[in-house]
Amino acid sequence: MTTIQDMLPEDMLATFRDRAAGYDERNEFFTEDFEDLRAAGYLRLLVPEEFGGLGFSLADAAQAQRRLAAAAPSTALGVNMHHVIVGIARTLWQRGDDRARAIFDQVVAGEVFAFGISEAGNDSVLFDATTTADPVADGLSLRGTKIFTSLSPAWTRLLVHARRTDRDDDAPDALVFGILERGAEGIGIKQDWDALGMRASQSCTTVLDGAVLAPGRVLTEIPVGPSPDPVVWGIFGCFELLLASVYTGIEDRAIEVAVEIVNKRRSHARGASYATDPDIRWHIAEAGILRDGVELQLRQLSSDMDSVGTDHEVQHGARWFILFSGLKHRSTETARQVVDLALRSSGGSQFRRGSELERLYRDVLAGMYHPSDNESVHAATAKSLLGPVQTD
Repeated sequence: MTTIQDMLPEDMLATFRDRAAGYDERNEFFTEDFEDLRAAGYLRLLVPEEFGGLGFSLADAAQAQRRLAAAAPSTALGVNMHHVIVGIARTLWQRGDDRARAIFDQVVAGEVFAFGISEAGNDSVLFDATTTADPVADGLSLRGTKIFTSLSPAWTRLLVHARRTDRDDDAPDALVFGILERGAEGIGIKQDWDALGMRASQSCTTVLDGAVLAPGRVLTEIPVGPSPDPVVWGIFGCFELLLASVYTGIEDRAIEVAVEIVNKRRSHARGASYATDPDIRWHIAEAGILRDGVELQLRQLSSDMDSVGTDHEVQHGARWFILFSGLKHRSTETARQVVDLALRSSGGSQFRRGSELERLYRDVLAGMYHPSDNESVHAATAKSLLGPVQTD
């Protein structure tokens, strides 16, 4: 069986790391990395072997993404969105749901999936939409704007959601989730990605202006609001789990770089390596302790997701969504702390533009903008513990 090390050998990762600074400086998509990953079969990571894929579990994919992110964070974040969509299909397949087959077949045929869910001002994210879906003769006409669409130069299939406009007073408002094809009429991609960090992900804005979602491309339709629907569950879980993997990989690399630097630096006052300085040792130890805590959570929750549909399925019930969003929150916040500690340990040279820790510091800040954000995580957790806010 193909291993993570087979898929991402050290020489490939070294090449990716060398390219990362240039992609960042030029604000350029990771084209060469992407083609190398495609040629290695990395986009088929989560497709079961019987469908022509590599048969990795979600736990395996999480570790692979962590390894990739330690070399090239933007590359890992970009390809993450493809893995999220294939991961959704995998969770459906684990449940015996045949909707997964079409996604698997498309991935094996070479299609590249991306994630078109985020919308400016929509703090409900998956549970509502500002994009509208109007019935037309050949499906649903979508109008709205999706932000942070990673893989913009490369995707060929886009997962989107929209709010139906044709519900009468007696029917609940509904959301539809489905997949659009690149090049279809009514899809526009702005060349507007010029961000502080994660620059190579090229997460450009996507404008839907009458793009038609055909009936055969609809994955699910649900009432507006939180839902246990397996498609929504898969989107939420795979997104948060694989996102946490990327930021854990950044933590790994920040610690590795800091250790290399302090072993080389010597204190003029003490005449000894900074690796013997008690304050420096404390900073790096604290970074390691923080990273280890997230690693254990990542391993456990990915294992729990892999158990779904098996004889040993872990039952979290309504707590699944809190666990998913909590892992994302802790991993991204921890990553910021770890990179900060690495910088504090490594001297002023890392403050210069072009140093690796300087780039990681900018990259890691993107974590605060991914859903679920700090506020929504705390609001949802408070509701689960205290119930909804009571008004007089």
